[in-house]
Amino acid sequence: MRVFITGATGFAGSHLVERLLADGHEVRALVHAATSHQGLPEHPGVQPVAGDLLDPAALAAAVQEAQPDLIFHLAGQAYPARSWDEPAQTLAVNTGGTANLLRAAVAYGRPRVVVVTSAEIYGELRSEELPLTEASPARPRHPYGVSKLAAGELVRVYWGRYGLPVVEARPFNHIGPRQARGFVVPDFAAQLAAIRLGRQPASMRVGNLSPERDFTDVRDVAAAYLRLAEAGRPGEAYLICSGRPVSVRHLLDTLIELAGVAVTVETDASRLNSVDTPCLYGSNAKIAADTGWPPTIPLRPSLTDALADRGNRLQEAE
Repeated sequence: MRVFITGATGFAGSHLVERLLADGHEVRALVHAATSHQGLPEHPGVQPVAGDLLDPAALAAAVQEAQPDLIFHLAGQAYPARSWDEPAQTLAVNTGGTANLLRAAVAYGRPRVVVVTSAEIYGELRSEELPLTEASPARPRHPYGVSKLAAGELVRVYWGRYGLPVVEARPFNHIGPRQARGFVVPDFAAQLAAIRLGRQPASMRVGNLSPERDFTDVRDVAAAYLRLAEAGRPGEAYLICSGRPVSVRHLLDTLIELAGVAVTVETDASRLNSVDTPCLYGSNAKIAADTGWPPTIPLRPSLTDALADRGNRLQEAE
C-alpha cells in the first residue's frame, strides 16, 4: 500500500513512518523546505514529495504525485503556548491546512484519511466530567485548541458532504524518544541527562508538579493511528489515551530514579502556568471497541527510552 503522510519528520510522524516501513508499505512524505528541519529515514520505501499545506494547488499536486491509497495528516503548529503569539498562523496551518488536504483528497479520488487533532480541544473541566470521552464538551482555552477543534469538525463535514472516508484521532499527551524540547518529559530528561554527563549543576528547575495528565507512549500512539486507518468509522472521532492520570511529580521522580543522580528541585516561576487544569484524562473505550487497540508500553520503559534519547543527543552534540 502507498501511504501519503504529512508531518513525517515530527515526533509521532517519525514513529509512524517506521511502523509503515516495517509493515512493507511505501511512504510518500510531504516536505515543505521552510519548515521541515529534520531528515527522512534513508530507506528505499520513503520518498519526499514537495508541497505546502497553505498552498492548495501545490498540495493537490503533491497528493496527485503520491498516488496514495491512504493519507495520514499529522503536520501542524504543535505548541499551544506559541499559539498565543501566532494565533492567525496557528489557525491557518492547523485548520486551513487540514481543509486544503481534505479538499486535495477529494479531488484525487477519496482515499481513506486519518486526521490527527488533539485532546487540547477540551480545555478546563470539572472532576465530575472525567474521564473524557468523545462526547465530552469542547471548551478550548487557547488558539491551538480552537484550531484543532475546527480541524476535527472538518472531518465530519467532508465525510457528510463528499463521502470522504476520514477519521479523526484525538491523542492525549504522548511521550518517548525523539520528542522535542518544550514538553514536560523531554525538558526533565534533558536536564537530567546534562546533570548525569556533568554539564549542569545537580539542580533542576521545574514548573507546577501537581497536575495529573494522561500519558501514552508515542509508539502506542502510532499503532493507534494504523488501527484507525484499518477499522475506524468514517466521520468519527477517537480518543487515544492510556485511560489513567499520572502526576507530573511522578514523572519527575521516576526520571530522577532512572537517571541515578542526586538532585535538588527548584520551582521556576517562569515555568508556572496559571491556568493548569488539576487533572485531565480520558477513556479509550471507543477505540478499543472499534479497532481492538490497547496501549501496551508501560510508563517506566517509555520514560527510560526518553531519558536515553536525550542523553544520546547530548553526546552526539559533542
